Amino acid sequence: MKTLNVVAAIIKKDNKILATKRGYGEFINMWEFPGGKIEPNESKEEALVREIQEELDCTITPTKFALDLEYQYPTFYLKMSCFEAVITKGTPKLLEHNDARWLTKAELDEVDWIPADIEAVNYLKETMDD
Repeated sequence: MKTLNVVAAIIKKDNKILATKRGYGEFINMWEFPGGKIEPNESKEEALVREIQEELDCTITPTKFALDLEYQYPTFYLKMSCFEAVITKGTPKLLEHNDARWLTKAELDEVDWIPADIEAVNYLKETMDD
């Protein structure tokens, strides 16, 4: 079975988290933390900055490692490293997503998350301020 190694950005602003609605593929219209695959010879942080630039046309700075998670999908195994980050240049544009929302801790359960991202949502429920 194929293993995918990916990174995800937990982008914070004003005590809110950016959630993006997937615009393609098996999980279209489900919500996720933006990010993507790590390229050869690329650090996780470098991959995260590149992926957010490609997906949202803005620059982020990872500020803190959040968590590693693993999830078994029917057709592949996912290993995801999540980092807290802030936007340092630009405003997110939806290049690969259908929608985006800035969610407070209380709003995290209002969207339909991709299964693997639920562990990161639970992390935020424990660590975010109300």
